[in-house]
Amino acid sequence: MKRILPALYFIPLLFMSLVTMAQTKISGRVLDNKDKPLKGVSVALNNTLDGTTTDSAGYFSFETTETGNQSLVASDATHSTMGLPLVLTGAEVKGLVLRMRIAVLENVTITAGSFSSGSRAITVMSPLDIVTTAGSNGDVVKAMQMMPGTQQNSTDNGLFIRGGDAYEAATIVDGIVVQSAFASGPPGMATRSRFNAFQYQGVQFSSGGYSARFGQALSGVLELNSTDLADKSNVNLGINMAGLYASGTKRWKNSSLDVGGNYNNLAPLYALASTNFKFKKVPQGGGAYARYAWKPNKNGMFKATVTTSYNESGIAIPNPGMGSSDPSSFMYRLPDTVTYVTKDKYIFGTATYKQMYKNKYTLYAAMSGSYDRNDNLFEDYPLKTDEYRYQARLEGKDFINSRLTLLVGTDVQNYGIMKDMGVGYRHDSFARKQSFHETVASAFAELDWTPIYWLAIRPGLRYEHSALLGTDKVAPRFSAAIRTSTNSQISLAGGLFYQNANNNYYLLGFRPDMSYATHYIANWQMSKNDRTFRIEGYHKDYQHLVRELINPDSFVANRYRQINPNIPINNAGYGYANGIELFWRDKKSIKNADYWISYSYIDTRRLYENMPVEGTPTFIAAHTLNVVGKYFIDKMHTNISATYSFSNGFPYYNPAAGPITKDNFLTDKTPSYNNVALTIAYLHSFGKWFTVFYAQVDNVLNTHNVSGYRFTGDNAGGYTRYPIVPAMYRTIFVGMNMSLTQFSKDEL
Repeated sequence: MKRILPALYFIPLLFMSLVTMAQTKISGRVLDNKDKPLKGVSVALNNTLDGTTTDSAGYFSFETTETGNQSLVASDATHSTMGLPLVLTGAEVKGLVLRMRIAVLENVTITAGSFSSGSRAITVMSPLDIVTTAGSNGDVVKAMQMMPGTQQNSTDNGLFIRGGDAYEAATIVDGIVVQSAFASGPPGMATRSRFNAFQYQGVQFSSGGYSARFGQALSGVLELNSTDLADKSNVNLGINMAGLYASGTKRWKNSSLDVGGNYNNLAPLYALASTNFKFKKVPQGGGAYARYAWKPNKNGMFKATVTTSYNESGIAIPNPGMGSSDPSSFMYRLPDTVTYVTKDKYIFGTATYKQMYKNKYTLYAAMSGSYDRNDNLFEDYPLKTDEYRYQARLEGKDFINSRLTLLVGTDVQNYGIMKDMGVGYRHDSFARKQSFHETVASAFAELDWTPIYWLAIRPGLRYEHSALLGTDKVAPRFSAAIRTSTNSQISLAGGLFYQNANNNYYLLGFRPDMSYATHYIANWQMSKNDRTFRIEGYHKDYQHLVRELINPDSFVANRYRQINPNIPINNAGYGYANGIELFWRDKKSIKNADYWISYSYIDTRRLYENMPVEGTPTFIAAHTLNVVGKYFIDKMHTNISATYSFSNGFPYYNPAAGPITKDNFLTDKTPSYNNVALTIAYLHSFGKWFTVFYAQVDNVLNTHNVSGYRFTGDNAGGYTRYPIVPAMYRTIFVGMNMSLTQFSKDEL
């Protein structure tokens, strides 16, 4: 009966087809790599209903009305999918032979330097992982700080990857560079990134050796791929100690629309506990977004998104120039404690279209525009900054055969910054304007080749032209993977990575050339039964870094300092970073539990920017450890997540140590960083509304973590040390979310 019923079901369809048009018969055989027949393999024309299964001798035969270029696909649960291009003209096609290999041996995937949650790689951190990991606070970038290769940092924005500064990491959304990935805030106060994890279907974090598709990042990229059509219509409502939000989704047959908005005000949160800052304006703001997705045909997808936000905050900080004996200094005129207030207006829009042709070629086009305005006040000194970026991207991919694909593309980015400082200030001598405008055009090509089932190779080449600098760069890239057993493999990656200097130099009129880093990466990874182990080693060589030719006695340790426009600079800076990283994740050993452990060791030194001698940068801790655990209690409909994070302290400059030498520069260290975070989520339904109540505690033990120190004063009068600390040592955050779509336990 199992065979008779499907046959009866298709009789009317086959009869109608025979009446309307001619049939083409396709027949052949499916064998394994040892020429043994494979039974029960599904054989069909791709993206059609025409197909059959093989018999006990591996033979298949079926008829189709399709014509022209087609792709015959053979697949089953235990072997790799095999594709064979065909040209159907109406004549019978027979004698085809498709050879299949064990699937686990075929799917060798290059993993050196990257962690992915896409369909082509082992899932390490998904969007659900991000929002359910204690300590991440639902922030994509904060969650990435719990992966190997990154540094824990509670007072500065950005990803600090394998010895790289924050500006050396790029954030990519659907192939588009995000100009301002974080909401603006006062110096030394970290803010959230602008991304909602649930708006993305895949998160790929590369800590080095990344694809030739991207450039202008010396260290790594965080690549986010937005969701396609929404699964269903839905409404979400939420309220928490920092504000409220609402969103709605409407799903049609071939399109969907998402809209949402939020209002944030941290006053209730900060009212419950003492803060480390004196807030002149408690952080508050709001935002809105709209996103439309449309599937015009079975192989096409159009997506358009617009996001806007407004944020403001203000704190009192020690005057960085307090104790200065130079009456001509701007800081000399200010009080010992100054107020810094920031107001940030932001808009970011993207539009993308992807289309596959003849099951063989893919075309991808994307464009974006963003604008970010900051109206800041340093005491009563106005600081206005406007940033913009426009980008267009075009990619084409040719699936030459099942083992070989070619990707080519081009990208143009036009961006710039304009600063008005002191305009309208009471002392006209301190008013000035700065700006620069840049266009970077690039072209790239990348080949994915699997010559044999246990080897994958990906060579790539990227070309970049800078209009501002009038320079051209060519960056070769290479990566490979070698299957070492059924469940393990070795991956390699390397290449050249170029990037323009810190924007602050271009604002002052300097035109330093691009810096570059050479990456060498190797790892071994094993994955079996929901358990993953990985060990990776790397070496990075930095060259052509920007260096200010300063007198060591005039060194300023403040990361937010104003660069002296009268000091000459060159590209003589250099550096290195060596490290080893371990990662273990286990979702199998304990029922309803999931945990991972990541450890990073780094040895790095640099001579760049205003560093007078070589040293380890202040944002680097040699040892970093993260332990994350999650457990779901079925009877209580409750999920518990806990995270422990550790690093062994950050270097800082101590001016009291005496004249700067290689032996005493940046050798003092802060106390070790320790943080325990806890999240509890409980699911309950109220009629048609499914509700999650959640509570988060960051820094459960109230450890007084310090990221560094500021010093004021001088040798004659002595120095005063001020610790650089987060806004609060311990935070407690509660809220609820209501949805018309039921949550699964994994979403708690």
